[in-house]
Amino acid sequence: MAQPRHELISLSETPWYHVVSRCVRRAFLCGRDQLTGMNYGHRRGWIEERMLALSGIFAIDIAAYAVMSNHYHIVLRVDAGRGLDWGVDETLKRWTQLFNGPSSVQRYLAGGPEQLSAAEMAQVEECAELYRARLHDLSWFMRVLNESIARQANQEDGVKGRFWEGRFKSQALLDEQALLAAMAYVDLNPVRARVAQDLQSCEFTGIARRIRNVTRELAPQRNSGGDTAKSQPQLTPLPAARSSSRADHTAEANRLRSERHLKSLQPAPLMPFSPAARFETAIPFAFADYLELVDILGRCLHPMKRGRIPEKTPRLLLQMGMETEAFVNQSANMLKTFGPVIGTPETLCKLALRQRKQRVRGIRVARAVFSNKAA
Repeated sequence: MAQPRHELISLSETPWYHVVSRCVRRAFLCGRDQLTGMNYGHRRGWIEERMLALSGIFAIDIAAYAVMSNHYHIVLRVDAGRGLDWGVDETLKRWTQLFNGPSSVQRYLAGGPEQLSAAEMAQVEECAELYRARLHDLSWFMRVLNESIARQANQEDGVKGRFWEGRFKSQALLDEQALLAAMAYVDLNPVRARVAQDLQSCEFTGIARRIRNVTRELAPQRNSGGDTAKSQPQLTPLPAARSSSRADHTAEANRLRSERHLKSLQPAPLMPFSPAARFETAIPFAFADYLELVDILGRCLHPMKRGRIPEKTPRLLLQMGMETEAFVNQSANMLKTFGPVIGTPETLCKLALRQRKQRVRGIRVARAVFSNKAA
């Protein structure tokens, strides 16, 4: 199983991450293949829908995302506390939306504990403890997401083998400034890559989805399915267990469920913006302020339509104590200049002190962009 590159960063230090996963075969496996002329753009929709569906099952919330032609970005929060609060029933129902599980788990869900012996009930409780840990594990979230997409793509291509790179990359986001920089970078990826002219035309991104939701809410016929709260996954019953050999049963219990079933999972809403909330629990900005910032930034970053850096500091940058010109100039490469963690100079230095490191990658950019020079 692919492990994230932030082994020294624990959930107690930050629950927020910027994640990137890339295709391993030819470029444009999710877009137009220039060699054959085939268009695989529909696969970007696969990734978007599956990502949001898995968010509704895992204790993982998605703040921003962008699905590009040969890779995708996600800014997400791992809510370990919520996952640890799930009881045995809730945990097993969620997990078996993705995997069949052993026969004892299937019988427990079908008929309750009365149908099981004491030994089988002990196995069920052991499975629930294991699954509960996996349901707030970033590596398991990425494993299920990438495996299910690779399975669809390989079936469509009539081939076997690896579709994604061997491991995804991740960066821990230590504070509000890092979260803001990562979200803006991800939401504006299509603009920067010249595949979109503005925010509204940024297909398969979190910002475009949010704008569509706001538009629907303002329409005469309101859509009640807006991204305003975390929805519960649609839990469907498991098929009856079939008799088989022990080896076959073990393999079946650990096998990802059929694509037909996974497509029935309902996408969860994106995380809401809540300026009064704490950084650990929600996106701590006002959506109007964030929209203003990315709109201005998009005009400044578009390779063919570069705009002028505004004289007036956007409200959100002013609130965060960030330098407008430095933020605009560094935003295209900001995430590449940092290492496995992103944060203000203060949070980076505190982390280095805890880890007994003398140097922190990205500290110079952090001082240029995130430092409040007026303070």
